[in-house]
Amino acid sequence: MKPSLATLALTAALTLPGLASARPVTLTTKLNNYGGDGAYLALYVIDAQGAYVRSLWVAGGKSKYYEHLSGWYRATGGGAAKINGITGASVGAGRTLEVTLDLADALFDAGYTLHVDAAVEDMRDSPNEVAVPLTTGGAGKLVPGRRYIANFSYVR
Repeated sequence: MKPSLATLALTAALTLPGLASARPVTLTTKLNNYGGDGAYLALYVIDAQGAYVRSLWVAGGKSKYYEHLSGWYRATGGGAAKINGITGASVGAGRTLEVTLDLADALFDAGYTLHVDAAVEDMRDSPNEVAVPLTTGGAGKLVPGRRYIANFSYVR
């Protein structure tokens, strides 16, 4: 076997078991009919000590409005460059955002919390609209929002 193929085989053997420790998770955010423009949403994870871990999804394409997602914006230091590829359009009133992504199994039942911040133009911002512990037992349960979000759930 050529050295480059042997290296590739060894790398795959070491990497593939690590991939098994993550699985697809569907995050569903249903908005209330609040009577305003589309909502900007930031879905992100905080660890047990309250430190920012990573952004999962940001709905709303204009970065100049991200500061209104104040919990997320403060946690990230306004680092919009770190979210390239995990953004989409804002979500209209009464609509549902459904995102499926891979989350590491290590995030569940280990003190991590998934947060959703919401902001709507010409309406009040809503940091920590939803804050839900990432637990195996919490999968599939509807969590009510505080202002713009009717409910949120995740399914593994």
